[in-house]
Amino acid sequence: MMNKQRGSTLLIALVMLVLLTLIAISAMNASTISIQVVGNAQFREEANAAAQQAIENVISNNDFQTTVLATQNIDINGDGNSDFAVAFNPPPSCVSYMPVATTDTNVPKICFGSIGTLCYWAIWDITAEVTDSSGSGATSTVHQGVRTIAGLNTALEKCGI
Repeated sequence: MMNKQRGSTLLIALVMLVLLTLIAISAMNASTISIQVVGNAQFREEANAAAQQAIENVISNNDFQTTVLATQNIDINGDGNSDFAVAFNPPPSCVSYMPVATTDTNVPKICFGSIGTLCYWAIWDITAEVTDSSGSGATSTVHQGVRTIAGLNTALEKCGI
């Protein structure tokens, strides 16, 4: 009876080895996919940070209301090399406006003239398109709204008053 079972141990050991190999390959594939997912999430967060930094640069003065915005190169990690290129396409647009009231706070005195209100609260939509400068081709788009004071001429030209 023992002579008939000699090869069965070897066969069971080979089957177990094949199963363990399949489990190991599955685990490696899963970890590779996880690394790719984490890398994409990191890119998305860095791209959003680059877009927010570029938008803050733009809205820190009111030039965005009247001038064409140039593409900004943003260095997120502080190594001195540009990590992301941020373009503003389409250009910022005025989506709504409302005359400044005399009761509003933090309004320049120049806004109130003898003929009435010379300034308007304008709400702008700024769209930042972020491209990875390393050439990976990855992109992200961020929309940001901002409320600013616009002069009469800007309000007439950009907001359609």
